[in-house]
Parts: sequence; structure tokens; C-alpha cells
Amino acid sequence: MGNKQSFSCCYYNVSPQPQRKVNDVSDRRVFESNEPGRAESTTNLQHISEREPEDWQSDPSLHPKAETIFMERSRAAIHEGLERRRSQLQLHDRGTLKKSNSCSTIFVDESTVCQPNLKNTIKCVTLAIYYHIKNRQSDRQMDIFDEKLHPLSKDSVSNDYSRYNPDHRQVYKFVRTLFNAAQLTAECAIITLIYLERLLTYAEIDITPGNWKRVVLGAILLASKVWDDQAVWNVDYCQILKDITVEDMNELERHFLEMLQFNINIPSSVYAKYYFDLRTLAEANEMNFPAEPLTKEKATKLEAMSRVCEDRLAADILRANLKRSASMDNVNISRRSIAILS
Repeated sequence: MGNKQSFSCCYYNVSPQPQRKVNDVSDRRVFESNEPGRAESTTNLQHISEREPEDWQSDPSLHPKAETIFMERSRAAIHEGLERRRSQLQLHDRGTLKKSNSCSTIFVDESTVCQPNLKNTIKCVTLAIYYHIKNRQSDRQMDIFDEKLHPLSKDSVSNDYSRYNPDHRQVYKFVRTLFNAAQLTAECAIITLIYLERLLTYAEIDITPGNWKRVVLGAILLASKVWDDQAVWNVDYCQILKDITVEDMNELERHFLEMLQFNINIPSSVYAKYYFDLRTLAEANEMNFPAEPLTKEKATKLEAMSRVCEDRLAADILRANLKRSASMDNVNISRRSIAILS
């Protein structure tokens, strides 16, 4: 009582800004509009645009034009694979005998960016992880991912566990077991790879023989919860990996989110970039997505989908025309046209 100043019950820790006396509402609006870029929010809750790193254009998990890390690590293998495949095609074209099909069978590659093939997508993602481990540039690690400190099984970890790289078959078997048991989708596998490379960029660590299982497990755990509406709970993963505890899963998920700075957003353009890069990696390693004969049921489904798209396109065009004509309703036109009756 008797104080000339009143203080709010909440305190926000923001950097001091040069103050200026604001007299009325109009002056306040001018003052706010003149602030340079409105760079900082007025509360302690940081906006996502303020958390974006300055070099986000070079981050492949955020920018659609930045080269993915696994493509950079496997560039030499991709070049050799494509050259080998090109030479095989040239030798095949030199042959004189050709088989022709007279029954008009159509083969369709059902794997699309919207509905990838599950088995082949997992093979491509695990191959990308394999190249991450094989062609790593250093051995930067964190304790939360160290399998010596946090083993996934009761079997003792050998002392030289971090010296030998796993082969592609080991990585594929580990990921396939998790995906089959948890009934995860192919889109979740692509998102897993995106989160994995975002972790490498943000936390500045490497995937090594001693931490790759826990890094991949954390990425799968987060990707399944972000993508699937009915996500698998942490306790369900404990049923798959019998010797791991729920507390360990919770701690792994929490650290993974903190190192991602809670940025789990994935633009559609980045998702499409990773999908087509995985297709390139598959082609270079002769893991092409299989083309299957077009059956009557699949043809009926494709026809129904095309009709739905055509109807939707026609509706959009009609709606656009209606909006264009409705925008002239408030325009007064004094000129009248003369009707001619015959």
C-alpha cells in the first residue's frame, strides 16, 4: 500500500532491451513494428524459429537441398555401383537374343514416396546406417548410447566390442526384428534415418560399433511415436528386448529429445529427399525395389484412386472458378447488355 510501482507475479528471463516510454495504443504499435525483426519472444517459452541453428541450410534433416550424410559417406560405393550396373546394361544390350512378352503383362513398382515397400525400405535404411558406421570420420560418443554402460542384453559385452564394424546383415536383422515385432511402417523407417542424422548434426557424435544399437533404438522409438497415431509404448519395447528396463528406455528417449532440442518437425520436402536418395543407394547396390505383375484387383484399385484424384481436381477447379466469379459480386456494373430474342 502506498507503492507507486506494481510488479507482476511472473518473471521472464529475457535480455535487456532499450526501453522507451509508450504513451498510447497507437504509439505502442509503432514501437512494436520498429523493433528489428522481433527476434526474441516476450516470454521464456522460446519460439521454434528462434531455436533453428544459424547453419540450418547445411543441415540435411532440415533443408531439402542439403546433401544427406549417408549419401556423402557412401558416395564412392554409389559411384562404383552405378558404373558397374551401367557396364552390365551395355553388355546386355549387345546380345542378339531378346525375349518378348505377348500376353501384355504390366509390371508395376508399388513402392512410392507415399507408400514405400517395407522390406526394401528397411534394407536401404540399414545400408545407410552401415555406411555411417563404416565410413565415420571419428569416434565421438556419449555415455547414454554406450552399450558397455547400458547393455541391451544380459550377455556380457566383450572388451573389443567397439573395434569391429558390424556388417549390413547384423544391422538389418536388428532393425527388422524391432519393426516386425512392433508392426511399424516403412515411413517410420525413413523418419528414423532422418532423426538419426539430425542427432549426428546436433549432438556432434558418430555412430560407432559400440553405440549403433542404442542410437538406432532411440531413433526408432521417437519416430514411431511421431508418425503412428497408435504408437508403441516404451514398455512394449521391453517385451521385444527382454533384458532392457522401462527406466532405461525412458532415459534414452529423454536424452534423445534433449539432444534434438525437441525439434521433431520433418518437412515433406526433406522426407521426399531422403526417400529418393535411398532409392539411389538401392540402385547402386543392386537392391532395386521389385516390380510385380499388375493384377485385376490392383488395377481396379488404381482406377478408383485415379477417379478420386480426377474428381478432387475437378472440384478444386470448380471451386476456384466460383471464387473468381464471387469476387465480382460487390462490383457495381452500370452497363447492361441487350438481349436479342429470335
